[in-house]
Amino acid sequence: MYNERIYLTPNDILEKEFKIDARGYRPQEVDKFLDMIIRDYTEFNSIIKKYDKEVKDLTEENNRLKHDIMVLKEQLEVAKANETKVNNPTNVDLLKRISQLEKVVFGKEN
Repeated sequence: MYNERIYLTPNDILEKEFKIDARGYRPQEVDKFLDMIIRDYTEFNSIIKKYDKEVKDLTEENNRLKHDIMVLKEQLEVAKANETKVNNPTNVDLLKRISQLEKVVFGKEN
C-alpha cells in the first residue's frame, strides 16, 4: 500500500556509505543521526502494519454488520407479510413501520 511512496528502508539507511573528503562531516555524528532515522523508520513500519491490520479487521466487521442488516431486513419483511395476513393493515401503516425500523437500524432519519 505504501511501498510505492517510500523510497528508503531501514536497511537502505543502515548500509549507506558516504564518501569522506578533507572538509567532510564527522562520521560518528552522521552514523548517530542515521541510527535515529532507522529507529523512526522501523517504528513507522510497525505503526503502518498495525493500522493496516486494524483497517482490515474493521472492514471485515463492517461487511459482516451489513450482511446482518440485510438478513434482519429480510426477516422483517417476512414478519410483516405474516402480520399483514393476520391484521390486514393498510399500505400507509406498513410504510410507517418500515420507516421507523430503518431509523432504528441506520440510526438516522430518511
